[in-house]
Amino acid sequence: MRTESRLFIGVAAFFLVTAVGYGWRSREPAGTAVLTVAFLMAALVAFFLHMQYRRRGLRAQDRHDAEIADTAGPLDFFSPHSPWPIVIALGSVLLALGIVYGLWLALLGLGVLAAGVFGLVFQYAGRDAQGSNSSSRERRPPVS
Repeated sequence: MRTESRLFIGVAAFFLVTAVGYGWRSREPAGTAVLTVAFLMAALVAFFLHMQYRRRGLRAQDRHDAEIADTAGPLDFFSPHSPWPIVIALGSVLLALGIVYGLWLALLGLGVLAAGVFGLVFQYAGRDAQGSNSSSRERRPPVS
């Protein structure tokens, strides 16, 4: 993921330079805001990919000496069911309606959205610590 991280760092740098240049030359707030948001989104993806690289190291796709069989196996854990995407959708709708109808509804939507994102992110926070103990018990060699 190091290559992808560097790619998105380049994209973020491009949008930053473009936003600064556009804001300075045009003095138009809408385009500057759009370019700034594009910079922030690219920087967020670059940060995520960089942290994944630091946490997991090189993947098989990043090594020149890797075999196809090195990529076999489960990719990761994906939640079979979760109520949090529905809460996030509800918070997004309330936030969007709050922008139209009033600050009180936008703040309510922001709170519901934050609770949904927090719940989704930390839903399986302790799973890795518990899974490592149970998986080490399952991999014992058979007794003969």
